[in-house]
Amino acid sequence: MTTPADTVGLTRDEMAQRVAIDIPDGSYVNLGIGIPELVTQHVPEGRELVYHTENGLIGMGPSPEPGQGDPELINAGKRQVTALPGAAYFHHADSFAMIRGGHIDVCVLGALQVAANGDLANWSTGAPDAIPAVGGAMDLVAGVKTIYVITQHCTKHGDPKLVEACSYPLTGVGVIDRVYTDLAVIDITREGFQLIELSPGVSFDYVQDRTGTKLLPMQGARGA
Repeated sequence: MTTPADTVGLTRDEMAQRVAIDIPDGSYVNLGIGIPELVTQHVPEGRELVYHTENGLIGMGPSPEPGQGDPELINAGKRQVTALPGAAYFHHADSFAMIRGGHIDVCVLGALQVAANGDLANWSTGAPDAIPAVGGAMDLVAGVKTIYVITQHCTKHGDPKLVEACSYPLTGVGVIDRVYTDLAVIDITREGFQLIELSPGVSFDYVQDRTGTKLLPMQGARGA
C-alpha cells in the first residue's frame, strides 16, 4: 500500500494533459469538478473541443481573469466561466435532454472509487454526516457515449481507489471506459482492469501494489 509521502507519478496537470490527448477533435465534452476541469488547458494545438455544462451552456470558454467575470455566468460547479463565439444557452431540462439523448461524446469525471467491472462511486462516502451532492453525474454516466475517470491512484491516506467492488454508494453500474491516474492509464475490460500505459518511472509491480484487485499487465501498449 502507498503512503502519503509517495511522490512518483504524474502531476494533476500532467494527468489532465494525458486525458486531453485521447479526446477526438470536434468532440462535445462535459467536464466534472476538480482535476477534470484542467483538461481545457491541455488540448493539443489544432484540436477543438466544444464544452457542455449541465446547467445550460454549450460553447463554454475558460474561467475569466480575476474581477472580469459575470457572476451569473457559471458552470455546474458554480465556477465563473466565459462563453465562446457561437455559444448557446438553454433550459436546464434541455441540457439534460442532450445528456440523456446521447448527444455528448465524452465526459471526464473524478472518482472516490472505480470497480474492476466499471462501476463508479464519485458522489458520497455513505457516511452518516455525508452531504448528498450527486448533481448530474448519474445522468452523465448513463447518457454520455464515452466516460473517462481522472483521479489519484490512491487516497491521501494511501487506500486504493481502484478496487474489486465499490464500497461507497454507486453513481453508475459498469459505466467507465478508461481510468487515468497519476501512476497509469487503465482500461475497463470484461476481464477487469487492463493496464494500458505506465507513467514515467513507475513499474507494473508498483501500480499493482497500490491497486485493490488484480491488474492485467500491458500487452505491447505504449509505455511497455
